Amino acid sequence: MVKAHSRTRKSIRNSMVALTIQFLAMIAGFFSRKIFIDCLGTEVLGLNTTATSILNCLNVIELGIWNAISFTLYKPLFDGDRKAVREIIALQGWLYKIIAGLVIIGSLVVMCFFPHIFSKSPLPIWYAYATFGVLLYSSILTYFVNYKRNALYADQQNYKVLLCSRLISLVKLISQAVAVYLSDNGYIWWLVLEVVFATAGAFITQIVVYKAFPYLREPVENASQLRFKYPEVLTKIKLLAFHKFFGFMMSQTGPIIIYAFASLSMVALYGNYLILTGNLFAVMSALYAGMEASVGNMVAEGDRKLTMTVFKELFSSRFLIIAVSTLCLWILSDAFISVWLGPEYVMGKTTLALIIAGYFFGCTRSIVSTFTDAHGMFNDIWAPGVEAVLNVGLSILGGHLYGLNGILGGALISQMLIGFIWKPYYLFRWGLHESVMIYVRLYAKYLAITLAASAAVLALSTLIHIDPASSFVAFFEYAALILAASVGAMGGLAYIVDGSARSFVKRITAVISGRK
Repeated sequence: MVKAHSRTRKSIRNSMVALTIQFLAMIAGFFSRKIFIDCLGTEVLGLNTTATSILNCLNVIELGIWNAISFTLYKPLFDGDRKAVREIIALQGWLYKIIAGLVIIGSLVVMCFFPHIFSKSPLPIWYAYATFGVLLYSSILTYFVNYKRNALYADQQNYKVLLCSRLISLVKLISQAVAVYLSDNGYIWWLVLEVVFATAGAFITQIVVYKAFPYLREPVENASQLRFKYPEVLTKIKLLAFHKFFGFMMSQTGPIIIYAFASLSMVALYGNYLILTGNLFAVMSALYAGMEASVGNMVAEGDRKLTMTVFKELFSSRFLIIAVSTLCLWILSDAFISVWLGPEYVMGKTTLALIIAGYFFGCTRSIVSTFTDAHGMFNDIWAPGVEAVLNVGLSILGGHLYGLNGILGGALISQMLIGFIWKPYYLFRWGLHESVMIYVRLYAKYLAITLAASAAVLALSTLIHIDPASSFVAFFEYAALILAASVGAMGGLAYIVDGSARSFVKRITAVISGRK
């Protein structure tokens, strides 16, 4: 019980730090994007999004090494085995140097095709080369410097990484916005600041890691030979390679496919809505960031009954937050886009519904993913392959037939078939060793709570005589009322009808109040 409370305390600390920083980043991100659109235009932002997607294509070579190392670290960190931790991190460093070389070679090859890739862009071609080069530099730093922060993550000390790296990113974003707004050569300053802050963030993160784990400074000889001492790392990497590769196809090809069937401007318009869902997903990830390592630590302890109890508690709390954010997205998105960027940037209701549906199912599947990752369950290599083929195939077909909505609809269908049906069965059958009907009943219960509460909030929204699209003040006043109504309706109903929700509240309040 003491260990459980210790894990909960660490989770709360990680989550609160991550949540605070994420909210600050959200606020800065909205204002900076407005400045970037006004000063640089949608073409530059669309190019930036496309260049990022291309780089993410190359980073798929990472093959899931980070996740494999995280999983391998849980046990030695739980046992206090410093030698094993040092060797596993050294093995990651050796593997990452190989990956960095492959990414650099791949980038040089891809850049040869930039004149063709960006042929529809009215921007000078050097914009594409400069943007991609800067993003590549930031990515390479992870392989040579930042990889050691994995020890902090696996040891439930992720808040230390967030306090340095994310705060630096926040200052970078603000500095870039100011530079773009004040300078005639704003985009050049954007590029320069990207390099400066990426360098500073990498080395500050390394200092923080060495302070928490001073023994990681000690050199490890023949790091390449450690792959024979820890064969489970390579085994997990081989399995994760399939998940990583096909996961990329699902998450990163969207902007490229949209660009193929539309334009950079359409990518930018779609990107505005992705900022909303992306920031909410980031808030969700921040809120539960500390809990992922705690789940891994708990699984390493081997208490199956406790693991099942915690799954139900995390499911109930996470589903409710997802449901509240989904409802708020539906009611508030168009109004926010109007006051933020202007009514001309508002997309159709069908497009909005598809974006939000993708957000909802993507978030709910992450609940299961937290536990499959903690159990090291990566053997279902066929699943991501099937999902990726369906995703890309249906998106291209939908793009031909229905444009953007067809692309989004195709991606949604593939996500539901695998993430919504197969993954829960896989976890319960071979991970938790329980009947999957427990999950089905739990999901159905919370879906019913969501629908009932949403109907009540939507009815209430018609009685609020405020035009949220008229000004920021009106929007935030209206949003506060919608958020309060959503939290009250969904949270109150769940607390009444479900014991897991009540148990989660009691666990959190007990830890906060200091009770064991």
